[in-house]
Amino acid sequence: MTKTSNNKPAYDLEERTFQFAKAVRLFVKTLPKTTANIEDGKQVVKSSGSVGANYREANESLSKKDFLMRMKISRKEAKESAYWLRLIHETNNLKNANDTQNLIQEANELKKIFSSILNKSK
Repeated sequence: MTKTSNNKPAYDLEERTFQFAKAVRLFVKTLPKTTANIEDGKQVVKSSGSVGANYREANESLSKKDFLMRMKISRKEAKESAYWLRLIHETNNLKNANDTQNLIQEANELKKIFSSILNKSK
């Protein structure tokens, strides 16, 4: 689970998704500058940012249909983020491999949270 600056668990999902995107960006900066890492890094930066952006849009949705669509996009982007992070993890010999594992875990936890919200919203 993501921690806030005072080391308490982040239960605010808007803040948690922001911290996830921020952590991904800081992680990507540490990657060796190979062609694959640059391209994979771009992909994971986009998908991780989209998780929180779409969650925020869901919270401001004008209809239930719009809410459900945005939540599905957030879930999809979390799943995609986990994919790119795993690909980076398995194609590099990183000193900070634990960071990658933690980010993959967070992406998967966010995906499960969005799935739960979607199931309860139907």
